[in-house]
Amino acid sequence: MVQADNQESQRRIRSTRAARSISAAVLLSRILGLVRDRFFARLFGAGAFMDAYNVAFRIPNLFRDLVAEGALSSAFVPTFTEVLRKQGKEEAWRLANLVISALLFLLGLLAVAFFVLSDYWVYLLAAGFANDPGKLEVTSNLVRILSPFLVFVSVASILMGMLNALNRYFVPALAPALFNLVLIAFCIFVVPWFEYEGILAVYAVALGALVGGALQCAVQLPLLYRRGYRFRLGLDFRHPALRRIGRLVAPALLGVSALQINVLINTQLASLLGGDGPISWLNYAFRIMYLPIGLCGVAVGVVNLREVSVSAAREEWDGLKAMVAHSVKTVSLIALPAGVGLLILAGPIVRLLFETGEFTADATRRTAAALICYSFGLFAYSCIKVYAPTFYALGDTRTPVRSSLIAVATNLAVNLILIWQLPPAHKYLGLALGTAASVWVNLALLVRSFGRRVGSSADHRVGSTLARNLVSSVLMGILVLFLADYLQLDRARSTWLGEAAVLFGCIGAGGLFYFGCCRLLGVEEVGHLFARMRK
Repeated sequence: MVQADNQESQRRIRSTRAARSISAAVLLSRILGLVRDRFFARLFGAGAFMDAYNVAFRIPNLFRDLVAEGALSSAFVPTFTEVLRKQGKEEAWRLANLVISALLFLLGLLAVAFFVLSDYWVYLLAAGFANDPGKLEVTSNLVRILSPFLVFVSVASILMGMLNALNRYFVPALAPALFNLVLIAFCIFVVPWFEYEGILAVYAVALGALVGGALQCAVQLPLLYRRGYRFRLGLDFRHPALRRIGRLVAPALLGVSALQINVLINTQLASLLGGDGPISWLNYAFRIMYLPIGLCGVAVGVVNLREVSVSAAREEWDGLKAMVAHSVKTVSLIALPAGVGLLILAGPIVRLLFETGEFTADATRRTAAALICYSFGLFAYSCIKVYAPTFYALGDTRTPVRSSLIAVATNLAVNLILIWQLPPAHKYLGLALGTAASVWVNLALLVRSFGRRVGSSADHRVGSTLARNLVSSVLMGILVLFLADYLQLDRARSTWLGEAAVLFGCIGAGGLFYFGCCRLLGVEEVGHLFARMRK
């Protein structure tokens, strides 16, 4: 018993360290992503060109989320981990090569389809653009430029899964930072050149995304090569492990894709609302919300998937349940206060990040309203990053599929009801609220099914930890609300640095107060954090 407890403690420490490493890399990437988006806001605001880019980029990015970082990763990582553990590196390398070769073949064909049938793909995602031929043409051209992007980032996600299975997390998590750096560089250096040559500046941004996607793939190869991996092109669809991945991928496409399908639905409905802006307002708001999701949900989810894959391969069910419980408690430590903070400080955050150049005060108000709506689903979406892949590590494909389908139906129903009920100027907010409602439904179904599958988490005090974190978050919110009113945070300062100082002062004070409350209430994860800080 003592040995088992020690092993479980070591796993928690290892997972926390790995999550911290990923969080550091993701933090850098997310910060650079916000810098990138500020350049976008200055250059394009929330108008027609930004709407066109968001739709064009969303088409390959949606398939990337569905096929590569979603379904395929959930199927590949447990299978690769099991082959690595039971059959050794050589067979694991062979499996990886077969998967990458299959991706190059299948997704290469899909990229060609994007290029040749670009107009039809735009109609599929944003039929409302048909009312503006110029907007449709620009979006179609952007789809052609971005068509190879899917191949690059899909291969990059497989390389990331291989490194994660080898307990290497930092470099794969850092790779997206290169993507953002490239886009920032293109905004600074290539956009002016395109404008001088009379070429639409938004095309330069699309080229930057393509180069950044290639670098995401290339930066991970040296680390794998040092571990002995060598790429060999070859197709063998009869390989048992590859066929197992294939059997898992099909249902996993629905199981991990609820949010991506919701994004597709929201984009289509936003394009039908008419005018320029709704797609961009929703996209800017979601980008801000994705910062805490990346720091907690994605980082913890990546580590959790690897650990539960090991537990499932060894049939250590108690250890698997303990790992999931620890992951959820760790997620709540950041996601709950972040959601409350975004709810209160949405306006000042959007104004500080994006209100410049072509991004007007009206765009700030509309984006902030969307961010408030999205913030209600932040915790649920972060937890889904833990629960959904866990079912695939358990070999259960039906549960996530069923939960996702119900969530998609919920999103569509809420969207249509709110679009019908809300006034014209606020109809786009119904799309954000529909997304928030759908992720809560998805999470509730996954939690119930997980409890039925492996048993109650009462022994791991998940409920009590969440309650303490929620109380601390609400108390923090009251303090931040008072500070924001006292410092007149809703009033724009004369300088950007002055406004940033006031905003970050409120966030810093709220954060310190929150962790202090968690410490007083006996939240175990905060105690571990303080202990490591003292060391």
